[in-house]
Amino acid sequence: MKALLLFLALLSPALAAEKPNVLFLLVDDLKPALGCYGDKLAITPNIDRLAARGVRFDLAYCNQAVCAASRTALLLGSRPSSTGLHGLSRFLRDSIPDAVTLPQHFMVNGYRVEGIGKIFHTGHGNKDDAASWSVPWTHQPVVEYLLPASTGGGNLTREEAYFSNQRLGDIGALPKGAAIEIADVPDNAYADGRTAEQGIQRLQAAAKRAEPFFIALGFAKPHLPFTAPKKYFDLHDKAKFSLPAFTTPPQDAPAIAGKKGGEITNYEPVPNNGKVSDELARDLIHAYYSAATFADTQIGKVLDELQRLGLEKNTIVVLWGDHGWHLGDHGFWTKHTNYEQANRIPVIIAAPGIAPGVASRQLLESVDLFPTLAELAGLPAPRGPQPIDGLSLVPVLRDPAKVVRDYAYHCYPRPKLMGRAIRTARYRFVEWKVPGEPADTALLELYDYEKDPLETQNLAAAQPEVVAQLRTILAKQPEALLNPPPREKPAP
Repeated sequence: MKALLLFLALLSPALAAEKPNVLFLLVDDLKPALGCYGDKLAITPNIDRLAARGVRFDLAYCNQAVCAASRTALLLGSRPSSTGLHGLSRFLRDSIPDAVTLPQHFMVNGYRVEGIGKIFHTGHGNKDDAASWSVPWTHQPVVEYLLPASTGGGNLTREEAYFSNQRLGDIGALPKGAAIEIADVPDNAYADGRTAEQGIQRLQAAAKRAEPFFIALGFAKPHLPFTAPKKYFDLHDKAKFSLPAFTTPPQDAPAIAGKKGGEITNYEPVPNNGKVSDELARDLIHAYYSAATFADTQIGKVLDELQRLGLEKNTIVVLWGDHGWHLGDHGFWTKHTNYEQANRIPVIIAAPGIAPGVASRQLLESVDLFPTLAELAGLPAPRGPQPIDGLSLVPVLRDPAKVVRDYAYHCYPRPKLMGRAIRTARYRFVEWKVPGEPADTALLELYDYEKDPLETQNLAAAQPEVVAQLRTILAKQPEALLNPPPREKPAP
């Protein structure tokens, strides 16, 4: 037995060398406002060059347009409607204590797994998952200010409290922080600069080890507040940014589908009613793009080091935005809806053996990345015990003509009602109802993105035949699970 163990120990570095590494880049609140997605105002050369090395998914969608639920879906391979893990505050192991997460799956299959920055959603009562990492996860703040004027002289602000799990029952009594902070500081004065520096250090250490690595780097910008070094604001000409072409909810859309105020009203100078003036809207749009450029630059530093170390040729690189972001379209800001701007995300995968510079129209859900990465790395497919809703997209990566799924599914909960959505290449159908209630009690939405990309008109009443087709697809999905009771971990 000792001889066999010695043989396996000697053999393991060779086996490890054959396994591809994984560099997972998670970017908070990043919609496809990127040069490689055709946005001419974006300044994102580093993400663009990553897209030139791999496959860009043009029809990628999150499973719920809010940070915690979207990230939990990605990390479990399970839709929120399958787990009941909606909203911001529900820690996944309170409901599924024995779940096997994406990084954990790589860890139990021989990888050294490390995380820096925002991977799981921490804040709003939620926390990181220690079981997912080979070494302790490294925290970096999402909400961070450098200038006293941004916090009324150094006060704890509402969103700082949310993201640090402080005074959660007393948020309304705290002051608002600034929505925008422009400081003449070096990159590492803010969290994303430090995440890049630490990511580079982890890559350098990994290059000296035989075991394969899975390194996840979570970049905070362009999440609010839009805080970035001044030079990134200077790169963008605010005068070039236009206000949204359509700033009202879709005609005939149910009121439950929209939103009022929300997250953005916790920032100055946004009024409590959420009504954003045209001047402030331009400032916010300019700041969003500037913060995205800041994040892009940090990602570029990491990609440069990956190449310098000679690791690029054997590393799977994934870039994922956790959900989209309303920039005043429909009169909405931030996320928290079932509309296109809140749910469409950037996903780019570059890996050994994948044709470079491919733009895929394959529909993708965040839950698909878990089985896709497992297959790319030659690992067993994820088995749970959580439900695995994702599909491997490796056939598409190897042959862009392949089709793995013909629709994407996502959902968003409102008080009492759940909005479940089917997005095909052309349409989005949404059904709003109480889970378990008859289908004829539902409020319906239908949008045609070939003829009406701005979602100006709900077509559900006018196109019953399309509604019927998409409703048949939705009916194949189980009713959404809401707030399941905690499960006890089974005895060993």
